[in-house]
Amino acid sequence: MKKLLIYTLLLISVNTFAQTTAYKAENEGWLVDINEAYELSNKTGKPIMANFTGSDWCGWCKKLKAEVFDKPEFKKWAKENVVLVELDYPRRKVIPENIKQQNASLQQAFQVTGYPTIWVFNMTKDAKTGQYGIDALGKTGYVAGGPANFTKGVDDMIRNAKK
Repeated sequence: MKKLLIYTLLLISVNTFAQTTAYKAENEGWLVDINEAYELSNKTGKPIMANFTGSDWCGWCKKLKAEVFDKPEFKKWAKENVVLVELDYPRRKVIPENIKQQNASLQQAFQVTGYPTIWVFNMTKDAKTGQYGIDALGKTGYVAGGPANFTKGVDDMIRNAKK
């Protein structure tokens, strides 16, 4: 199932110049800036896997992190197959304003209404306008069964998009 989402994310373009060095993802090895993710995805040819999470309040998000994202098998798979982005919506943790704006814009673009929501997608960038195009490959959420079950579902999304 391949969907094409085209959405103008002007806030993301503006955020390119914002400081995010002090803010890190809850999950080690994940990026927080979609511009960095785009650059790495473009360089490596790997799709982006974005985790829309409520890291400090969402029970299912914490469960997904513990059962999948923190496991060595997942980390190895991710390093070889995707660019990881964490889009966090915490209640107690303070995040920079530019990251809040970026995450809100992406939440709207992907119509995320619950957590955790994981989208896998490719991005393009118009050289003249700086606007992004999003080619969505699929979405998922919490999947029971550990890293093997989770990564199989994402692998299927990526493989089906190539058909």
